[in-house]
Amino acid sequence: MKIQTYKRGDVICRQGDPGDCMYDIQGGKVGIFFDYGGPREEKLAELYSDQVFGELGLLDHAARSATAVALTDDTYVDVITEDNFMEFFEKNPPKMLMVMQQMCSRLRRTTRDYVEACQTVRQASEAGAAGAEDSGVKKHFRKFAEMYRNLFKK
Repeated sequence: MKIQTYKRGDVICRQGDPGDCMYDIQGGKVGIFFDYGGPREEKLAELYSDQVFGELGLLDHAARSATAVALTDDTYVDVITEDNFMEFFEKNPPKMLMVMQQMCSRLRRTTRDYVEACQTVRQASEAGAAGAEDSGVKKHFRKFAEMYRNLFKK
């Protein structure tokens, strides 16, 4: 494993980069951004020491879905590659559980957002069919439409 040090504002990995490693934060703070530096920039998360990121890319070899940026000087991360992945978890068994819990939490949040979006679409459809104007439903619909448009628009 290899420790890398970053200064505030340094990009650790960029959205669209190959997902060839994951990172274990040893010190400092890391921001996870969608469309970093772009017109639709959005901070998705702040991560701290003993948290990991980039695990999905390492596991499924897909491109990075977000950009990770050091938010403090002297941010340092342990870089875990496919070659040392098993060794990392053998030396740090609690990290495996933490990674699984983190992935479950993200999946639950995504599922909750998806279900809420589906309910909003259903309510909007029913309101439209009844000829009703429900500004609350429309507000929710716009919120989810904008959120997902930003996430998937290239």
